[in-house]
Amino acid sequence: MNAKGNFNYNSAEKKNKNFMYQNLERSHCYSCDFSMSNFNYVNFRGAHFKFCNLYKCSFKHAEFIGSNLKGSDFKDAVFENTVFDSVRLEDVSFKDAKFINTIFVSTNTAAAKNLDIKNPGIRIFNEMPKLEISDNLKNAVLSAMENKYIKKSRILDTKDGGINTLSLMLLLENFDEETLIKGLTLLNSQIDRDFYTLSYITKFLENMPKE
Repeated sequence: MNAKGNFNYNSAEKKNKNFMYQNLERSHCYSCDFSMSNFNYVNFRGAHFKFCNLYKCSFKHAEFIGSNLKGSDFKDAVFENTVFDSVRLEDVSFKDAKFINTIFVSTNTAAAKNLDIKNPGIRIFNEMPKLEISDNLKNAVLSAMENKYIKKSRILDTKDGGINTLSLMLLLENFDEETLIKGLTLLNSQIDRDFYTLSYITKFLENMPKE
């Protein structure tokens, strides 16, 4: 669901809601209560969730990119396969939050509260990971990005037009290079709708016909 531009709340109570798969790009929420809500597979690119209560919320496969979460409380929240890229975490509390394969990149984690960076479920990169890739894989990524929906999603590229090495690293952790090259080449002709998170590409590759 695309809620882009329509998800703006001030001091609202939205507890126990299901926001799964929504595109909350550039949404603005201030001092809202989203306790125990489901934000799995949600795109938070450029979103502002400031001073919000996100107690026991679920963020599986969610992506926070360029988001501002200042002052929000994620007590007992669950993060699994979640990405925080260039996110503002000033006075954000992660008290008793659960992390499984969660990545922070280009983000000042020291600004957050109750965040144990030694947690085995957390990986931290000061900048986009360096990745040596073959010419065949690079060409497959560039081919996929010729698809207008993939290009629009910004999943495989960075704001300066380069290849998103974080996304590629995560794909390579789940698929061998041969499968990835085949799948990315197929993506060009197969994707015909808007999507917002890397999980969509992952699911496509998982369901790709086996030869």
